[in-house]
Amino acid sequence: QVPLVESGGGLVQPGGSLRLSCVVSGSIFSSNAMGWYRQAPGKQRAMVALISPGGSTNYADSVKGRFTISRDNAKNTLYLQMNSLKPDDTAVYYCYRSNPVSWGQGTQVTVSS
Repeated sequence: QVPLVESGGGLVQPGGSLRLSCVVSGSIFSSNAMGWYRQAPGKQRAMVALISPGGSTNYADSVKGRFTISRDNAKNTLYLQMNSLKPDDTAVYYCYRSNPVSWGQGTQVTVSS
């Protein structure tokens, strides 16, 4: 069973919105710090947003005020609400789990007119 499965990526116009989801299995979700990372072509994977087991959040400066990370412990699901999307947000987005360290397969987000 794949431990982290992302969904919700796609093609959106600048200024649009998307919501990514990540369903987690194989661990106690509620006790895990979770996050979203992204990797654009030719660039290194970079942190987008993190959320602690208690719900504290941390964001990359480039997405503050536009993206919101959240978690539903009853559904073992992590979310990333992305608003006011820009072409620079185009990347493959990966779900991250801290313990054990695990990555999802990635979901493509393309922001283009």
